[in-house]
Amino acid sequence: MTLDQGIAFATLFVSLALFVWGRWRYDIVAIIALIIVALAGLVERDQILAGFGHPAVITVAAVLVISHALRRAGVVDIVARILAPFTKNTFTHIVGLSGIAAICSAFMNNVGAIAIMLPVALASCAERERSPAIVLMPLAFGSILGGLMTMIGTPPNIIIATYRASITGEPFGMFDFSPVGIPIALAGLVFVALIGWRLIPTERIGKKSTEELFHIQDYITEVQIAPESPLIGLTLLEAEAKTGEDVMITGLARGDGKMRHPAPWQVLRGGDYLLIRAEPTDLKPAMDDNKLELVATESGGAPHGAPENTRILEAVVTPGSRLEGRSPHFLRWRSGYALDLLGIAREGEPIRMRIKRAQIKAGDILLLQAAESSGGEILSDLGLLPLPERGLALGKPRRILLPILIFGCAIIMSAFGILPIAVAFLAAIIAFVLLDILPLRELYTNIDWPIIVLLGAMIPVGQALEETGATGLIASTLLGFTGALPAWAILALVMIITMTLSDLINNAATALVMAPIAVAIAQGLGVSIDPFLMAVAIAASCAFLTPIGHQSNTLVMGPGGYHFGDYWRMGLPLELLILVISIPLILIVFPL
Repeated sequence: MTLDQGIAFATLFVSLALFVWGRWRYDIVAIIALIIVALAGLVERDQILAGFGHPAVITVAAVLVISHALRRAGVVDIVARILAPFTKNTFTHIVGLSGIAAICSAFMNNVGAIAIMLPVALASCAERERSPAIVLMPLAFGSILGGLMTMIGTPPNIIIATYRASITGEPFGMFDFSPVGIPIALAGLVFVALIGWRLIPTERIGKKSTEELFHIQDYITEVQIAPESPLIGLTLLEAEAKTGEDVMITGLARGDGKMRHPAPWQVLRGGDYLLIRAEPTDLKPAMDDNKLELVATESGGAPHGAPENTRILEAVVTPGSRLEGRSPHFLRWRSGYALDLLGIAREGEPIRMRIKRAQIKAGDILLLQAAESSGGEILSDLGLLPLPERGLALGKPRRILLPILIFGCAIIMSAFGILPIAVAFLAAIIAFVLLDILPLRELYTNIDWPIIVLLGAMIPVGQALEETGATGLIASTLLGFTGALPAWAILALVMIITMTLSDLINNAATALVMAPIAVAIAQGLGVSIDPFLMAVAIAASCAFLTPIGHQSNTLVMGPGGYHFGDYWRMGLPLELLILVISIPLILIVFPL
């Protein structure tokens, strides 16, 4: 082993360890790896940042923008109407939701499909009085399975398609994945609808809806400022600093008696009525120290009720949200004091720690009080997906045909080789902007920048592994251990290794690491690289064992009330089924 190979191996294994550890976000890990190979001279100076201009990176970013444009155009409304007749029994409900998610995922980002289907799923569960736990994990798995069907369905497919071009000069086409991906998706959907959902623990299925998570009266108390209160003359922010970090003022009533959402600069007066959010153990000291008097009706409720210029809503923290790892204070500040956090639910249960000391995580459900003037842009900017208690944001059906036609034209141009797929999709995005289908201010807001940085940084790292001969060394070592096995068994081993990695680290990173290794193995066997690349593409997207393996899994964790260990119950037999189906399919469509 040469020194360069040793550095390349060390960079690879340290990166994988950091990906699995999860202490640092995957884009930061990727940049660290890029810096190491750059300092070691494993990548030419003019190629260090070349990954950010790679066609795969541009295509992934374009797919994310197009997904947002289609959602904004009114896809939710159309989907809700199509689904309504299929919710009468559990089987058709799961097939309807998961099937539509799979179809959407074939042509847009997986998470975009979940963002469309999650509010629809929860609303339909509430209407049928059916537990969300029954349908949400199948929905997430359906969105992942649908991504297998086309080149643009999931980032691993885009990566594998463009990597093939670097080896053979010709990428996989838009529908080259379909002969393998469609049968796998169909078999997976049948499994989750007939058998898979029955493997979810019964205690999760017992919960009817997210409405059971929060009871507003448990979070809000109404008090009145006594004439001798030290809060008189202070602004809202100054008053909250004085009452302590565990007390939040969410409403103010005076004069006409109407409770309203307070501005942070409003000055408090004697006799004002306040709605405050505080834990019971913090409420009594805050009232005593600041001369606040409890106000309640005979029934025990707050006489002024909720502020009239606010609404209460629930929202899911999406993977990559600005709020991940942040405190409730950051949420309030970042929203311009338009959002107050009243409660957090995690794994289907409200967390009992002091709310201001909690750290927000992806998959959490947040109970929010929002100023009426705050629009959906704030939620979108923060990476929050509102649940249907606030109503579905239905689009305008008359606007749906034009964006679909534009998107269809882009697919046709790329499929027939008229334009490279990245250029065709960029042309579609420009058309969306010029026709006011996508506002210019939202052009970049829904790009998953950590994924873009991950891809841009890891592509040169992958090239360093190849150019130093490290991937060839890994391949020859594996072949040394498996030399007596037939080629199909080695193909299966590549899939198993890829599936395992994808359950622990980002699927795009998995594809970037495994693609050159798979090619080196194929070349060592003297067979076609296509079946090995296709095996990596399929396996990299099959992250069904954990909620961290795929963003779709994370997104349904809170609304479904799932625990970390629930996913493998359905996911393990599904991965085994995919493995058994994939090997013969791949070898038939892409012979060795």
